[in-house]
Amino acid sequence: MLETLDAVARRRGATPAEVALAWLIAREGVTAPIASATTVEQVQSFVRASILRLDAEDRRRLVEASSP
Repeated sequence: MLETLDAVARRRGATPAEVALAWLIAREGVTAPIASATTVEQVQSFVRASILRLDAEDRRRLVEASSP
């Protein structure tokens, strides 16, 4: 899973954490992923994740990597 997160992050110019949060936001059935921040940088990362749009290929790869 981590390798896939890293690959998608490199492709998107984002961090793996931003990709993970963007993926959760994009998933049906997930209405409000819970994340907390203790620094301004973390809040900025959350904002970047909220506007990051993963395409169908990114989502497919992440679903495959997360399946048992």
